[in-house]
Amino acid sequence: MKKKFQTLLNDIDVVFDQDPAARSRFEVVFTYSGVHAIWMHRFAHWLWKKKFYFIGRLLSQLNRFITGVEIHPGAVIGQRVFIDHGMGVVIGETCEIGNNVTIYQGVTLGGTGKEKGKRHPTVEDGVLIASGAKVLGSFTIGENARIGAGSVVLNEVPANSTVVGIPGKIVVQDGIKVVKSLNHHMLPDPVADKLKELEDEISKLKKELGQERKNNS
Repeated sequence: MKKKFQTLLNDIDVVFDQDPAARSRFEVVFTYSGVHAIWMHRFAHWLWKKKFYFIGRLLSQLNRFITGVEIHPGAVIGQRVFIDHGMGVVIGETCEIGNNVTIYQGVTLGGTGKEKGKRHPTVEDGVLIASGAKVLGSFTIGENARIGAGSVVLNEVPANSTVVGIPGKIVVQDGIKVVKSLNHHMLPDPVADKLKELEDEISKLKKELGQERKNNS
């Protein structure tokens, strides 16, 4: 019982670490839908492990109706997981989420089809998944990885990496400084970077072609 109570306190306290708008535990307990979703899921998951599958599934649907967060009761969620705002978050049955993970609104941790067995992502400790990101398939998001807003991730992400884009591309990895707090408005854009490279190459060719014409005239 003491361990379960500490888990509930951890679910509250992580809000103060991640959300500067939080003012009191009273406010968090009664107004944060992400916290409500986590708590309802913990009970639904307990029922699922006891093989009360229908009741667990029913509670997860009630959770979705009340909070806007859909978490399958089979999903495993660790300590100090923070779902910010929460609306539209979907977490699949075989998803495994570690400790100190932050998930923003509109995130999907889903599968890619009708495959059986482990079909959803494993999210290791310290990961941040920004608004609207879709992580689809049975692979691992390594510790302290960052998934940029709106990204679609279909392959494994190494630890201490930042992934952005559709499909997701690694833009920061070990050996390069990893920013602990992801600034959503300052994400690197690998597509824009590649277009800039092409523009520079075209400008260089135009200059060379112009110089050659000048020399021949």
